[in-house]
Amino acid sequence: MTDSQDYVPPKVWTWNQPSGGAFANINRPIAGPTHEKDLPIGRHPLQLYSLATPNGQKVTILLEELLALGHSGAEYDAWLIKIGEGDQFGSGFVAVNPNSKIPALMDRSGATPIRVFESGSILVYLAEKFGAFLPTDQPARAECLSWLFWQMGSAPYLGGGFGHFYAYAPMKIEYAINRFAMEVKRELDVLDRRLAESEFLAGDIYTIADIAVLPWYGGLVKGMAYNAAEFLSVHEYKNVVRWADALFARPAVQRGRMVNRTFGNPSEQLHERHDAADFETKTADKLAKDGA
Repeated sequence: MTDSQDYVPPKVWTWNQPSGGAFANINRPIAGPTHEKDLPIGRHPLQLYSLATPNGQKVTILLEELLALGHSGAEYDAWLIKIGEGDQFGSGFVAVNPNSKIPALMDRSGATPIRVFESGSILVYLAEKFGAFLPTDQPARAECLSWLFWQMGSAPYLGGGFGHFYAYAPMKIEYAINRFAMEVKRELDVLDRRLAESEFLAGDIYTIADIAVLPWYGGLVKGMAYNAAEFLSVHEYKNVVRWADALFARPAVQRGRMVNRTFGNPSEQLHERHDAADFETKTADKLAKDGA
């Protein structure tokens, strides 16, 4: 790999060497499946194929919040997609999401199955389907959608920009880290100023905007992402911390964050979710282990 100070981009870029970094084995400049593999189908109308990254958590948190409100139609099967092993490039997954990114959802509740991909799109789809967590009246609806799409546009700077160069890149590049750290701190300031004037992002009600932003920026200020809390002085954003504390305390959020999780504390991992009782089994196993 050429030193960044000596590197001169070629006239035409070609893919002739690994990209390096934590995810080099799954990065490629082409789309489409790499192998044939059908997706499993469970007994619920909603079939989710995901992993508990921040984008994956958005959907499982919303589904658990919908169930907590009594929407029984939101029962779902959550199948684990191991992106480090290339599951997202299987033919079945690509048929649901041609972009080969988690999460991906199939709604089989009607005569014709409906595929929904991109986490923000899934949030809107489910919120509209069940009539919850997305205001129907203006201007609250516009405010909610504005913050939702703010997150969709901002997260690449946090994850693909700062997170990659600070935590995952094969070398530390001062310019790249400084460039994206500055942008992430600006985004945290945007959130902090908004949350200084309202309890939630869309106003005085909890919406899919909060659910979308929480796993990314809430996780960041609570030290759950990139080991960068001290580096970014996240304690400065007191309103974001207040908001994150309140949301992470919600039982549905705690359940949603467990689903499809394969890392961290084993007691907080539920690799696949096929029934609400799966959480009870997990809790019983934890209590038994703690008492052993």
